[in-house]
Amino acid sequence: AVVGAGLGGSAAAYFLQQHFGPQVQLDVYEAAGVGGRLATVTVNKQQYESRGASIHALSLHMQDFVKILGLKHRREVAGKSAIFSGEHFILEETDWYLLNLFRLWWHYGISFLRLQMWMEEVMEKFMRIYKYQAHGYAFSSLEELLRSLGGEAFVNMTQRSVAESLLEVGVTQRFVDDVIAAVLRSSYGQSVLVPAFAGAMLLAGAQGSTWAVEGGNKLVCSGLLKLTKANVISARVTGISLHSSEGRALYQVHYESTEGQGSAFYDMVVVTTPLHPSRSNFTFENFDPPIADFPGAFQPSVTSVVHGYLNSSYFGFPDPKLFPFTSILTTDTPNLFFHAMDNICPVNISAAFRRKQPQEAAVWRVLSQQPLDKPQLKTLFRSYYSVQVAEWQTYPRYDAAKALPPIVLHESLFYLSSVEWVASSMEMIAVAAKNVALLAYNRWHQELEKIDQKDLMHKVKTEL
Repeated sequence: AVVGAGLGGSAAAYFLQQHFGPQVQLDVYEAAGVGGRLATVTVNKQQYESRGASIHALSLHMQDFVKILGLKHRREVAGKSAIFSGEHFILEETDWYLLNLFRLWWHYGISFLRLQMWMEEVMEKFMRIYKYQAHGYAFSSLEELLRSLGGEAFVNMTQRSVAESLLEVGVTQRFVDDVIAAVLRSSYGQSVLVPAFAGAMLLAGAQGSTWAVEGGNKLVCSGLLKLTKANVISARVTGISLHSSEGRALYQVHYESTEGQGSAFYDMVVVTTPLHPSRSNFTFENFDPPIADFPGAFQPSVTSVVHGYLNSSYFGFPDPKLFPFTSILTTDTPNLFFHAMDNICPVNISAAFRRKQPQEAAVWRVLSQQPLDKPQLKTLFRSYYSVQVAEWQTYPRYDAAKALPPIVLHESLFYLSSVEWVASSMEMIAVAAKNVALLAYNRWHQELEKIDQKDLMHKVKTEL
C-alpha cells in the first residue's frame, strides 16, 4: 500500500514496481485528488499552477519521469524579477546578464561569488545520490543518507541556520538580509533561520535554469500511476495496525471512503502524507514499542491567484506601462503582508502566447502567511475580476524540530515524507521515493550489504 497520490506516492509506486517487478500489487490511497500539492486552478478557462511551479535543471529523476511519460518541457516565457523592501525596490534584474552581475557586485561585493562557491560544493556532493541509487544502495535514516553524501558536515547543516553557514563563508549580513531572505520567503515563507541544507537546496533551485511540464506538473503524478497500473483507491487512511503471518509482519490499513469504512492487509506500506497531528489524524495500533508522535509543526501558507490590474503605484511606478517586473520578492519587513508575487503563465503555452503588458489585466499568484483582506488586495491591485485562495500547510516549520524523523517506522513500514525535514522540493521527494523503494527491496531480499554502507564513493568507483 502507498498512502497518498502526490509526487511522493506516485514516484514510490513507480520505483517499487521497477525494483519488485510487474507482478507486485500496488494499492494507492488518496483522499483528495492525484497530484497532491502539484495543483492547478482555472482562470478564464485556462489552467495555472497554484504551487510546485518550477523544477531545477539538475532534477534528474524529474527529468527521467518526463522522458518516460513522453511529456514535454513547457515553453519558457522570459520575465524579470526584483526585490521589494516595502518602500522601494532594492535590487532589480535587467535584460543584461553582465549588468545584473555588475549590480550584484556593486551592492554586495563578492558575496554573490561566495554564495555560488558554497552552493556548488553542496550540490556537487548531493549529486552523488544518483550514482548510489543507480547501484542499488539505500539508506535507513536521513542521517545515514546525508552522511554518505557529505559526511558530518551535511548532518550539521540540518541543525544550523543558512544565515550562520553563509556568514561563516564570508557572505555579508546585508546580502543575507536582502537577497537570501527574499528567496526563502518566496518559497518556504520562512526566514534565514531555516537550516542550511534546506536553504542550499532552495537557493540552488532559485538560480540557474528551471523548467516546468507542459500541461501542468501534476501530469507526472497521474502519468506514473497510469504507467504502473496502480490501483488508486479514493479513500482517507485513518490508521495502520500490525498483525503477523508466518513470522512476517502484516499491516492492516484502515480507511474511510464515501462507501463507509474498510480495511485491507499488506506486506509493505509506504506513507507519503505528513504524519503530524495538524495534517493527519493517523493511528498506529499493536506496535511495540509504539510509534511515537512526530515533533515539529507545519508552516501555514496561502496562495491567492488574482486576475486583475496590478497597482504599480504601490511599487513606485505611477505609469503602469513602465512597470518592468513579472516577479516580485520581498525582504523580511514587519509591514509587508505578502512574501512574493508573480505574473504567471498558463500550463499550456502556445507558440503564439505572449505575456500581458503591465497595464493589462493579468493572472498574478500572491504568496502570504495569512489570507489577504480587501484593503491588502486593493493595495496590490487597482481592480480585479477574481481571487482564488488556497490555504496550505506546505512546508515544515524548520525551526520547530531539532531531530529528523525516521524513514523506517517498522520492518516494512516506511515514512517517505520524513525527507521534507531535510529539504522540501519535488526532486528531494523523488530521491526519497527511490530510496524507500530500494530500502524496501533490499530489506525484503535480505541484501543488507546494500543498506547504509560506509565509504560508498570508493565502492561505487570499484564497481564501475
